[in-house]
Amino acid sequence: MTGIDAKAVDALDGEPLDWRFKAIPASVHGTTVARAREERLPLDDFGTPLLTLDAGALEHNVRLMADWVSATGMHLAPHGKTTMAPALWRRQLDAGAWGITLATFPQLRVARAFGVRRLLLAGAPLDPAGLAWLAGELDGDPEFAFVCWADSVRSVELMDEALRAARAQRRVDVCVELGGPNGRTGVRDDGDARAVADAIRAAPSLRLAGIGGYEGALAHDASEESTEAVDAYLRRLANLHGRLEYETADPVVTAGGSAFFDQVAEVLGGLDAQVVLRSGAYLVHDDGFYQDITPFGRGAGAGGERFRPAMHGWGRVVSAPEPALALLDVGRRDVPFDSGLPRPQFVRGKGAGPVEGARITALNDQHAFLRGASVEPGDIVRLGLSHPCTALDKWTMIPVVDDAAADAPVVTDYVRTFF
Repeated sequence: MTGIDAKAVDALDGEPLDWRFKAIPASVHGTTVARAREERLPLDDFGTPLLTLDAGALEHNVRLMADWVSATGMHLAPHGKTTMAPALWRRQLDAGAWGITLATFPQLRVARAFGVRRLLLAGAPLDPAGLAWLAGELDGDPEFAFVCWADSVRSVELMDEALRAARAQRRVDVCVELGGPNGRTGVRDDGDARAVADAIRAAPSLRLAGIGGYEGALAHDASEESTEAVDAYLRRLANLHGRLEYETADPVVTAGGSAFFDQVAEVLGGLDAQVVLRSGAYLVHDDGFYQDITPFGRGAGAGGERFRPAMHGWGRVVSAPEPALALLDVGRRDVPFDSGLPRPQFVRGKGAGPVEGARITALNDQHAFLRGASVEPGDIVRLGLSHPCTALDKWTMIPVVDDAAADAPVVTDYVRTFF
């Protein structure tokens, strides 16, 4: 069973480039993505503000994660919401990913438009219109595999009512979602979790297929307190798994983001189940939150290998109105800021070189406040970014460079996103 419709992904090469895509140079407007790729434009031809991906880092991160997951015996269903880029999903699936994880019905529709065959919805689908569409997808494609979550008896009732109203022929596989104190969704009490499991088994349109949750909602750093909280949660998940009676021969146990996947492997890796990891941010990685918290930075990677940041922002100095203050033409509508401000890394221009001691102190809609750097109007500043999930959603067509650290980067590809 192929993971994605390669022809549908390849068809993106025929999309014309034009004014719809930020920073794409006018010289290639009217040509296709395929033709622009062949031209291998220098990055200097592109306007600012700009977001780029790094080809070498993407390839490295795909391989490193695929090899690590394979060695643990687990499966990987990368969270596709990070990129919403079918071309990048194909790389992950071709490298051995079990499926793709998503969070909403609109995201599921994108995946199905590109023929993704196995999807995990990390949540409870309660929208009746969405459930009717899902029933049609499942009934119309026997090879389409789908798993979702439920965390209350009422959720189970609503799902069952909508599916029966849509006259669904195939039962929908559902995992009980276990949460934790001050976390996000998920049953807080183990007894309530068993009640949800009983409700799923009793629902004619549903099938109890596993258990899941998200440990990352319970810890936000790599402190001892955080890692202990993660371990305690994962042990609860494992214990509850052993007490449920599933309706499938090979149940799913799923957990894991991009921050604590090593602990998921240690606690859940030996269970008699399909243990599915859902890490998504690893592919793009960053120079902020995930750089600081990744297990590979804490020694989990074989041979000391680490993920490489594959995304960078680029902003032009448009004003230097005060000593040690410059304004860049990149802002909140261009780069992420929810998990840390961009980090100045390098200046291209008259004062080319690494940026020592400089920092971005604030972002407006279209400006970044750069302090402590010796720059002048016209200089280009490369920025390290934090949190890929809120970076790629600002760009519908993202240039891929051969090497963001090169003296003269060249654009070798373009990634289309569908947020």
